[in-house]
Amino acid sequence: MPSGKIIKALSGFYYVLDGDKIVQCRGRGVFRKNKVTPLVGDSVVYQAENITDGYILEVNERKNELIRPPIANVDQAILVFSAVEPDFSTALLDRFLVLIEDNEIEPIIVVSKMDLASSGSKDELDQYIKDYEAMGYTVIATSSVTSDGTERLLPFLEDKISVFAGQSGVGKSSLLNAINPELELKTNDISTHLGRGKHTTRHVELIHIGTGLVADTPGFSSLEFIEIEAERLSYCFPEIHKTGELCKFRGCLHDKEPKCAVKGAVEDGVIPDYRYHHYIQFLDEIRERKPRY
Repeated sequence: MPSGKIIKALSGFYYVLDGDKIVQCRGRGVFRKNKVTPLVGDSVVYQAENITDGYILEVNERKNELIRPPIANVDQAILVFSAVEPDFSTALLDRFLVLIEDNEIEPIIVVSKMDLASSGSKDELDQYIKDYEAMGYTVIATSSVTSDGTERLLPFLEDKISVFAGQSGVGKSSLLNAINPELELKTNDISTHLGRGKHTTRHVELIHIGTGLVADTPGFSSLEFIEIEAERLSYCFPEIHKTGELCKFRGCLHDKEPKCAVKGAVEDGVIPDYRYHHYIQFLDEIRERKPRY
């Protein structure tokens, strides 16, 4: 039986990439019975008499999956956050990072619209970039207008499935167009009334950029920590987890325990105040989460 990768799901059809051809498929009823929904990024086995009349027979095991946006087998997440319009937010970035880290997906931080930042805000952004690089993250400053930084991002996309994510209006589609102008992805400006971006992408689709596949998605429709337990949270903050290994008590959650190495590192300026503040904020949010039955 032939096999391929789902690169688009739309209106009940799954478009399977098999070599240099794309086969339009439907899912067999067995998937509904087994509560398995094929996702973009899935490696599948299918049968088809022609390229417009196929059926997916089997979904191979996934290495990871995201529900909102619905995509599987992601190698890395390109987290796009604009310098301005909307303003750069470490709180929102850290929320995205936690969700990506929890799914064991490699994150790359991209700061877009650097050409619009004032000299004062650029100094602040440069400090944030240094902070996140010190934590071990790759951070790339870009501008879709001047194309600055896009040449540095392109090698990271080669031979990988990448999902572009970030707040609406930060310029994800504009950035992809700057990398590959032939894409001609639809973009919209910031809504002056709402002060935030308008969604331009309506479905998940994998598109070729170089030798890689990139998902332009409608964005994360949920940023809640539904699956993350309190004990797991520190693993999603690399610098907190590493420092936490020096804590006096095993299983320290770094909030109320005495002689906590993490709190000491915050006081010494080794861990940025805002990162620890977000960690405690997220920890409280998880603790207050209503139990699921």
